[in-house]
Amino acid sequence: MSNEKNVAEQEETVDTVQNENADADVEVVEADDVIVEDRTEASDEYEQKIAELQAKLDEAENKLLRSQADFENYKRRSRLDLEAAQKYRAQSLVSEIIPALDNFERALQIEADNDQTKSLLQGMNMVYNQLVQALKNEGVEAINAVGEQFDPHIHQAVMQVEDEKYESNTVVEELQKGYKLKDRVIRPAMVKVNQ
Repeated sequence: MSNEKNVAEQEETVDTVQNENADADVEVVEADDVIVEDRTEASDEYEQKIAELQAKLDEAENKLLRSQADFENYKRRSRLDLEAAQKYRAQSLVSEIIPALDNFERALQIEADNDQTKSLLQGMNMVYNQLVQALKNEGVEAINAVGEQFDPHIHQAVMQVEDEKYESNTVVEELQKGYKLKDRVIRPAMVKVNQ
């Protein structure tokens, strides 16, 4: 019974306060309204935090994509470097053998006047042919020069002549053979060019 009495007293107090507040023009705010305002402020804070986290996530994704692209570029460059190293692995050896080929060619141009010299030249010619074949197997080839149009990428002009038998800018004579390894020029051909 005392609980009923307490409840009745609280209701009278609330009615009294409401009557007094009605006279004093005081606005009574219900608890539901306060909770709604707190919820909107909290949701604004959460939305701001969500926006900040979304921006950080976008930045992290962007960095990740850039890192992946950089890594793919690195792998591609490494693969190309490795392929080039394999393709031109014999370049230094070829560069050192070419002067020996030049000397063989000069020696083979000697006129043989006796049988002993002829057999020596024949043996040198066999060795020369073996060297040339080994270089061909590695992808080395001589650069064509005489009768070709002058190309500064594969020819080195050391002289100019005037010869009516040849067109202008045509290679007239080869002074030193040029060589290339696959598509790379090892040594350009030294040539005379018609004006």
